[in-house]
Amino acid sequence: MERVLVGLKRVVDYNVRVRIRSDGSGVETDGVKMSINPFDEIALEEALRMKERGEANEVVVVSIGGSECQQQLRTGLAMGADRAILVETAESVNPLTGARIFLELIKREAAELVLLGKQAIDDDNNQTGQMLAALWGRPQATFASRIELNGSTAKVTREVDVGLETIEVDLPAVITTDLRLNEPRYVKLPDIMKAKKKPLDQIPVADLAVESAASITAVTFEPPEQRQKGIIVKDVAELVAALKDKGLV
Repeated sequence: MERVLVGLKRVVDYNVRVRIRSDGSGVETDGVKMSINPFDEIALEEALRMKERGEANEVVVVSIGGSECQQQLRTGLAMGADRAILVETAESVNPLTGARIFLELIKREAAELVLLGKQAIDDDNNQTGQMLAALWGRPQATFASRIELNGSTAKVTREVDVGLETIEVDLPAVITTDLRLNEPRYVKLPDIMKAKKKPLDQIPVADLAVESAASITAVTFEPPEQRQKGIIVKDVAELVAALKDKGLV
């Protein structure tokens, strides 16, 4: 395989406690640590392992957003990716528009495999991979917990409601990754320094001539209600009475 394309999305770090802005317009990001979406990091790790096994010649990481996304792309390069592409846009990109952007990049890069995280932890849409496969007209394998390449096919073990199932898809294909697939490698300082010299191409989204999909507008954001203090009951009868008082039974 010549080239693997991997999507990296910039999100609030999963260790950070999310706070809503005082005006309810969105999530507070000023001064907040931002990182690669964890599922995307797993996708990149799997692509790098494919390259190390000689199953792929080049790994290209892609992000869509503003110039600040260069930080996550440089981290991907430090992990071991060969090149990076930033599709520049100041607008929020919904899953369908993102899939259309990836499709244009696939055509430009002649990618034979696209690896994406199964979902982003900021919006939890879980849609981009499936939409991309439909637009591309190629097979998809979602929620992958194991990937085995065999020439022109990929055997993917995926997590479903009743357990695990194994499917085989022809390449080129789109595969989305789950948490059990691998554990991403630790980035060392020398690798961070080397990443600064690796190519990072910046492409204005207008150059791709992608049709923007109708988007859903979030009107307001609200934090969840604070958890109520629990009570201790003496016996089952008191428990049932307490549940009845709350209208739960």
